[in-house]
Amino acid sequence: MQEPLFGSVDEVVERLAGAGYLASTAVATTVFLADRLGKPLLVEGPAGVGKTELARALAHATGSELVRLQCYEGIDEARALYEWNHAKQLLRITAGREEGWEQARDEVFSEEFLLPRPLLKAIRNPDPTVLLIDETDKADVEMEGLLLEVLGDFQVTVPELGTITAQRRPFVLLTSNATRELSEALKRRCLFLHLDFPTPELERDIVTLKVPGLDARLADSVVRVVAALRTMELRKAPSIAETVDWARTLLALGADTLDEQVVETSLGVILKYQSDHRKAAAELRLDSLLS
Repeated sequence: MQEPLFGSVDEVVERLAGAGYLASTAVATTVFLADRLGKPLLVEGPAGVGKTELARALAHATGSELVRLQCYEGIDEARALYEWNHAKQLLRITAGREEGWEQARDEVFSEEFLLPRPLLKAIRNPDPTVLLIDETDKADVEMEGLLLEVLGDFQVTVPELGTITAQRRPFVLLTSNATRELSEALKRRCLFLHLDFPTPELERDIVTLKVPGLDARLADSVVRVVAALRTMELRKAPSIAETVDWARTLLALGADTLDEQVVETSLGVILKYQSDHRKAAAELRLDSLLS
């Protein structure tokens, strides 16, 4: 059994904070258990709550390489696992016509012509690795079957080369925006963590950490306005990263306080649809929020 990345829950909190990620006790505990039990961690929640950022922070905090598989509709084994360099294979076959097919076949299906994709790359890496399988819910059901096979035994069979087993198991983090229900089989193999938007107190701490030099009262105002926007029926609620971007924008503008003009001119940093702008203009009550 390989050495764990973390010695305690408190160590998870401390090291993630050092990487710029403020984790609650619940988040840190789940990360600790996923590491200690050697199980993948499925992190579910709305877009913009820090799921992907958690993987980045884990890699930074542990000195691991981050390998990312971005899922999308139609992604297949060739993009996720491995494929052969067909152009290079064809050149080799053409150049070796006189040698015969038997000899050429042994060469073209060798390591030299293999193109490892994220899953195989993570499994073969002998060094600490964080494997991020991002937006798993966007992939097809068939992709889940491949994940079950790979994450079950942490090995991959390449027919021409044999079975490749992980020298060191990666820390696997899968994210989902819950746009579709993932299979029970995949969920059974993972620890589960639901992330939601942070409390105003935690988000204020995040903004203060990410935007040093921001006035404390302005940081509090930013968080209050963003929290109010998230209660509206918007096409896209502001993410934590967009809250931080807005705070940086206000700092760059030299704003000391939030008022109607400042909010109106900078709202495009956090709201990306015109319909959301109109709704915010109609429903946002700055006077009551900032009084």
